[in-house]
Amino acid sequence: MCVGIVPFVFLLFLSFKISTKSYFDVMSEDKERRPYRGRLAPTPSGYLHEGHVRTFRTAWDRARSCGGTLVFRMDDLDPARCSEEYAKACIEDMQGMGLDWDEGLDKDGSFGPYEQSRRSELYLNALRTLLELGCIYPCLKTRREINAAGILDSSGKENLYPEYFRPDSTSELPQDFPGNYNWRFRTNWGDWLGYTDIKKAEQSFLVGKDLSDFLVWRKDGVAAYELATVVDDYLMQITEVVRGEDLLVSSARQCLLFDALGWGRPSFYHCELLLDADGNKLSKSARTLPRLFSTS
Repeated sequence: MCVGIVPFVFLLFLSFKISTKSYFDVMSEDKERRPYRGRLAPTPSGYLHEGHVRTFRTAWDRARSCGGTLVFRMDDLDPARCSEEYAKACIEDMQGMGLDWDEGLDKDGSFGPYEQSRRSELYLNALRTLLELGCIYPCLKTRREINAAGILDSSGKENLYPEYFRPDSTSELPQDFPGNYNWRFRTNWGDWLGYTDIKKAEQSFLVGKDLSDFLVWRKDGVAAYELATVVDDYLMQITEVVRGEDLLVSSARQCLLFDALGWGRPSFYHCELLLDADGNKLSKSARTLPRLFSTS
């Protein structure tokens, strides 16, 4: 799936029909047979704001409305940004808004640990699999070099990683995998990527315009968000991911990882964003109070 192009029009047409059936019919039918499993997955890099409240409330409502299981997972992946103070405040705010969960952290469950900071070996195993599949490569380019290339995505807000920055096929891989390297997932420029969003209908993205090769592992030895999220959602058997619509492209990247690893995709439900008085999305950095709700 990660390399090579079938040169025959008929096979391409047949492949399209099969893949369309797989993504929009077979997988949806399979999800209908599986028990609903949703998740609450805050990142303790700041205090929650009202936008998080709405998203987590939606996730809770959807799980409870169908008698499903709701998992609490702390996405404390980045040690430089996350803290115990913020983690404690996340839990207090969620409890204060009347949310509960069925497994995770303080609950019994078969899919722990429920903190990403304790799941590094699982992410590394998935990274090794991607390497064996030929889906990833070490990236030696700096953020400054990527920005200087000046290839903006369709939103005009993010610099895409240029295809010509990839190492050539004769480059040797580092012996001390993963080593002190960033690792990127290899995308196919010019391909269309799509998935069905329960709230926002069909979503389509063009590789090379909306997204490009993305990080799956950082040189400081920490898994990137996309890889960690995919591994956890798969291993915890999450059937539906509820998140903000600012992560539509992120979900597309994650679909590529699910497909490459041979794992079924979950369903997606993207919530509309809450904006501030100036029309900007709410930010954790603008929050100063440690609690949105009282638990007393």
